[in-house]
Amino acid sequence: MAGLIPQSFIEDLLTRVDIVEVIDSRTPLKRAGKNYTGLCPFHQEKTPSFSVSPDKQFYHCFGCGAGGNAISFLMDYDSLEFVEVIEQLASQAGLVVPQGNQRDDQKTKQRATIYDLLQKVDEYYQEQLRSHNEAEAAKQYLKARGLSGQLAKQFGLGFAPPGWQNLLHRFPEEEQRKMLHQCGLLVDKEDGGRYDRFRHRITFPIRDQRGRAIAFGGRVMGDDKPKYINSPESPVFHKSQELYGLFEARKSNRDLKRIIVVEGYMDVIMLAQHGFTETVATLGTAINTSHLERVFRNCSEVIFCFDGDRAGKAAAWRALEAASPIMTDGRRAKFLMLPEGEDPDSLVQKDGPERFGQRLQEAQSLSDYLFSQLMQNIDMDGLDGRAQLAAEARPLIQKFPRGVFYQLMVDKLAELTGMSKPDMASYLNTGKKSEPMRQQPSRPQSSRSQNSAQQSAGPGFQNNRPVSRAPVNKGFRQHQLPSLDSATMLLLHSPSLANVAPDLSGLDAENNPELALLIELITRFKQDPQMNIGILMSHWQGTPKGARVVQLASRQTLLEEEMFEPEFLGAIQRLRESEGEARFKALSQRPLKSLSAEEKVELREWLAHRS
Repeated sequence: MAGLIPQSFIEDLLTRVDIVEVIDSRTPLKRAGKNYTGLCPFHQEKTPSFSVSPDKQFYHCFGCGAGGNAISFLMDYDSLEFVEVIEQLASQAGLVVPQGNQRDDQKTKQRATIYDLLQKVDEYYQEQLRSHNEAEAAKQYLKARGLSGQLAKQFGLGFAPPGWQNLLHRFPEEEQRKMLHQCGLLVDKEDGGRYDRFRHRITFPIRDQRGRAIAFGGRVMGDDKPKYINSPESPVFHKSQELYGLFEARKSNRDLKRIIVVEGYMDVIMLAQHGFTETVATLGTAINTSHLERVFRNCSEVIFCFDGDRAGKAAAWRALEAASPIMTDGRRAKFLMLPEGEDPDSLVQKDGPERFGQRLQEAQSLSDYLFSQLMQNIDMDGLDGRAQLAAEARPLIQKFPRGVFYQLMVDKLAELTGMSKPDMASYLNTGKKSEPMRQQPSRPQSSRSQNSAQQSAGPGFQNNRPVSRAPVNKGFRQHQLPSLDSATMLLLHSPSLANVAPDLSGLDAENNPELALLIELITRFKQDPQMNIGILMSHWQGTPKGARVVQLASRQTLLEEEMFEPEFLGAIQRLRESEGEARFKALSQRPLKSLSAEEKVELREWLAHRS
């Protein structure tokens, strides 16, 4: 349905909704000049650092970096999906969300019917576990695993009886059978008939965030293969987006502080039984960025808890790669690799909850895990080994959003390799070592230099949340920011600057997403001078581009408003000069005979300009 809601409706909705009222109804705000302030609802603080701008329809926390419009606030605060937020806001504004065409209406009704049918299947399986004459083996198996009846009920465990046509007999209507087949619970036979997918197995309902059964997993009670099977993809189930146990975790923890990611259903349930109710698992697929975005929407910390075998180590590395692009400041990821031959289920029963909790506390941070894995087979005593570490770490660190965490990763790699921090930053940004390259011993930074490094953290284009605000010195000048950052930030503060912006079409925006963003913002603000940041974000809700807008719009400036235009034009002029210098350098390094006639003219003009 998300794709069916017209952008024009979303913009109209945001113009009718007051972000101050939306937020104030959930966390108290007080007027402070043109804006409103309060304690941030996304992290614990004693001094208010949360600011809401009614003019821009935009909020930002200077402490944790959270920011966005009314839609993103409700998605994060109430843990709702985009469409659910739109429906809620529309209801409050007295609007009806457009439903699309008749065919789309039919699809919506069909999905509702599927949800209802899967709920009945869920109830059927649970009923069989209680009453079927062959369910005793399933009950004994669960008791032998140490599972209580209370947890079995909480997670809705059931029993698919032996036999090939139990569901067919239970749901005799053709339309029901058609939908069961569509959801993968009935499988086609070669002769044209159908049979039950789940037979003689313990069943695990997979629930969405509303608690609706959308699919099932099944486990054998012996050593038969495959040990586990899952429902296939269906109109209501997409395994790359769902996490087993997330509904139960949210239900058990009103204020989730962290989420533990494991590999199996029983790991989730047994950890919950021992008090770790914040545990989830993927559904037969590797953890991906979509999974983790859902995790971080509910909490700020994730702990990956995987088996210590080769498969577990591979899963942990894939988790690191999935987490890297969304590790914005304020988010934390840890890795707990279990002893060989153990899984979370067996270890928590062997160790007990106190020792297992201690293991979780001692889990490696993402940065420590990354560097320890890379250095396993590298001789760090030699220059060639340190160069190898830099080369292998470079593509991984480049994935991280620019911010304080990224800067600290750069500093850590510089320390491990013996390079200076500026040289390492240059190497990671360009892929080439800057000249001259200096080897120098690593030494601890003073607190002042650490603060300086955090303040100078480079801009990121893939952040889902902005960087926490760094202290601004009294002598702060706008040109201390990179030209692109400065120009884009000022434009977001004052969209009317789009009317005085010079033509940037000659610059290379194709290979520079930051420049492409600036050009697109200029175009949009020229077309719609009344557009504020809140409405602008609705075009890029949940995208890296939207996150980048949040980050830049959240930056503060000490400039008086009358200085915006000259500083904006000055930043663009510096940008053009920088781009021109880069172009000149590229042309001058090529053999003269390889240049076209136009390029030779361009090069001569630049030489004349420089002289």
